Amino acid sequence: MDLYQKLKHDENIRTYITCADESLRALGYTEHSFAHVTRVAETASSLLTTLGYDAHTVELASVAGYLHDIGNLVNRVDHSQSGAVMAFRILSEYGLQASDIATIVTAIGNHDEGTGVPVSAVSAALILADKSDVRRSRVRNDDFATFDIHDRVNYSVTESALGISEDLSEVRLTLSIDTAISPVMDYFEIFLGRMTMCRKAAEKLGLQFHLTINGQQLF
Repeated sequence: MDLYQKLKHDENIRTYITCADESLRALGYTEHSFAHVTRVAETASSLLTTLGYDAHTVELASVAGYLHDIGNLVNRVDHSQSGAVMAFRILSEYGLQASDIATIVTAIGNHDEGTGVPVSAVSAALILADKSDVRRSRVRNDDFATFDIHDRVNYSVTESALGISEDLSEVRLTLSIDTAISPVMDYFEIFLGRMTMCRKAAEKLGLQFHLTINGQQLF
């Protein structure tokens, strides 16, 4: 069993992820539990696989993706930094080499748009995977009348796909949005910082980043 699979079956880690998501639920945030972290892990690894990175680097991206949000257990504020410290302790107990721990911890500590910078291929892949996970199923509020802007934007997304072009020159986030639920402008109001971070992450990987919404390229 590889490291990523071992971590997925570690009951302590599962508890941390569950409790971190429960805190975010109490704060009214969208889903940050296993659906999100698994999707981020698999998307990050897929990006690096497509770009020809070796299997070891791909696995480090999977691990970073799976652990990236555990810092929400401590507090939403600065969760990337607290999550990086938690990941350091967890991975040290698994006996990883210092260089591998450093790669994963650096990626986790740099994934949030408030303070993060895509300083490596793994961190860039994590950023793109995390910020592209916009979908209706992440909304947990079942009362449409009380939706805030984040609920409306996520709920309005009926289709979402992140993919690299065949010539490996660009990465594109393609969204279908129901504008009767949320206008496209609302997406930019809350996600412009994230899309700017995605552009920088793409550049770190030697790609151009593009955003297409309802068939129109907007970024």
